[in-house]
Amino acid sequence: MAQPLLDITDLTTVFPGTGDGQGAASRVAAVDGLDLQVQPGQVLGLVGESGCGKSLTALSVLGLVPQPGRVAGGSIVFAGEELLTAQPSRLRQIRGAEISMVFQEPMTSLNPVFTVGLQVAEPIKAHQKISAADAWTRAEEMLAKVGIPEPTRRAHSYPHELSGGLRQRVMIAMALALSPRLVMADEPTTALDVTIQAQILGLMRRLQEESGAAFLLISHNLAVVAQMAARVAVMYTGRLVEEAGVNELFNQPLHPYTKGLLACLPARAARRGQKLPTIPGVVPAPDALPPGCAFSDRCPERFAPCQEAEPALVEVAPGHRVRCFLHHEKVRQRGRWAA
Repeated sequence: MAQPLLDITDLTTVFPGTGDGQGAASRVAAVDGLDLQVQPGQVLGLVGESGCGKSLTALSVLGLVPQPGRVAGGSIVFAGEELLTAQPSRLRQIRGAEISMVFQEPMTSLNPVFTVGLQVAEPIKAHQKISAADAWTRAEEMLAKVGIPEPTRRAHSYPHELSGGLRQRVMIAMALALSPRLVMADEPTTALDVTIQAQILGLMRRLQEESGAAFLLISHNLAVVAQMAARVAVMYTGRLVEEAGVNELFNQPLHPYTKGLLACLPARAARRGQKLPTIPGVVPAPDALPPGCAFSDRCPERFAPCQEAEPALVEVAPGHRVRCFLHHEKVRQRGRWAA
């Protein structure tokens, strides 16, 4: 396999806990021992419920974890370079030019007092030695490339003057303006209607194929991930619980949590003629995880070991990893893992 473009190993990102002296933790791991790789030119989908650590993973890569959070351990290697020990000046060079991000809500990510043309041109001027006029021309070209009608006129518009779909196109133009090697898109179709969602996904797919950039697509929408990704990683309470190729994960999910997520898809329930199922219970708070497997309290397949110890992430088939005691015995029988 090729050298990964992004190689995350044992990443742990924490926030202060209550530390009240009564058993409460002094810190809470919002991302807990995450191992994840993105290959050059690959689209990797990162899915899970809200609060599972998806967005925080991307912010950890960019060195933008909000205070008082911090990366407490692990490694983030991008194109052979360790980012966790990089100087702030080097991270500023990488952000935008080599790694860019499409944030979740463009109305709050775009600056309301600057035109969209200026905001697309700003990173171009920051990373390339070109004049303001040339940066503006390049910004107009990017607005046209992402399908914004009348880009010369629209470049003078302010964010509030654009629809949600057009604002998201502006965000994509900003992210791709400098031809980055990795684009991280955080819920890029949230709050858009179905028709606009389809247009944005089609645009992203076309631009990814044209540019050859790798994409880390962060979403809770499994249908979106199915359309875009080659591989899918599933997170729960800050941990990776399953990872596989998109077809294998959707057709042969192994972790009970993944099975539950897929069962909740309306199309699957409709095909079976059933009411839409739900996963029982709620996601536990990061500082109140159950003993053993974090999903054990909600799992319909749990048995004794699940509430005694945290299962390891094991490879049960080439390219298919799962964190579940149900599959440890199968792996052990094949002589591929022992504990």
